[in-house]
Amino acid sequence: MRKWMRFTSSFIIALVLLGFTFMPSKVKVPKTLMVTEPIEVLYPKNISIFSTVIIAPPFLGSSYIGFKEALAFKESQGNYFRINTLGYLGKYQFGIGTLQLMGVYNATRFLNDPVLQEEIFQKNIARNKWILRRDIKRFVGKRIGGVEVTESGMLAAAHLAGAGNVKKYLRSYGRFDVKDSYGTTIAKYMKRFSGYDVSQVLPKHNPRI
Repeated sequence: MRKWMRFTSSFIIALVLLGFTFMPSKVKVPKTLMVTEPIEVLYPKNISIFSTVIIAPPFLGSSYIGFKEALAFKESQGNYFRINTLGYLGKYQFGIGTLQLMGVYNATRFLNDPVLQEEIFQKNIARNKWILRRDIKRFVGKRIGGVEVTESGMLAAAHLAGAGNVKKYLRSYGRFDVKDSYGTTIAKYMKRFSGYDVSQVLPKHNPRI
C-alpha cells in the first residue's frame, strides 16, 4: 500500500511539473488592447496614487473662500472637469453663453484649465454684483418668504438663474421665482448661501479675460 501511495504521489508531481514545462512562454495581446502612444494626463499632473500624505481641508466658515467652495460643491462637488447633462461646464457649471460674455470661446480649454475657471468665477461674481448694486442697497436685511436677504444669497442666486431674474424675484418680493432644470429655485439659493462675507468682491461692469 505504501509503495502504491509513493508511486501515485510521484506520478502526480511529475504531471504538475510537466504541465508547467509546456506552458506558453509569451502571451500575445490583441493590437486593439495595446497602448501605442502616450496618454495625456489632465490637470493636476504628477500625483502619485501611492501618496501617504493626507491633506485635511481648512475650516472655511463664512469667508469668501467658504462661499465659493460651498457654491462649487453644490454645483459640481468641486470637480473642475464635470459636464452635466445640460452641457454646463466645470467646477462652477458655467454655460457657454456666460463664458462668451467673459471672453472665453473655447470650451475645451476652459474645462481643462482650473486657473481660468477660478478667474471666470471671480469676474462673473463681480459682474453680477455690479448689475445688482442698487438692489443690494435696497434689499439686504429685509425678509422675503421668511428668509433674510443677504448679499451672498443674492450673488449665489444670480449664479444660478442670472442677475436679471434675481432683480425680478426681489422686486416682486418673492412672487416671481424661477427654477433650473433640476428644480432648484432662487429662493432655495437665497437661503442656502445666506450670510457669507463677499465684501472683497468689487462690482465691475462688463469684466472680460
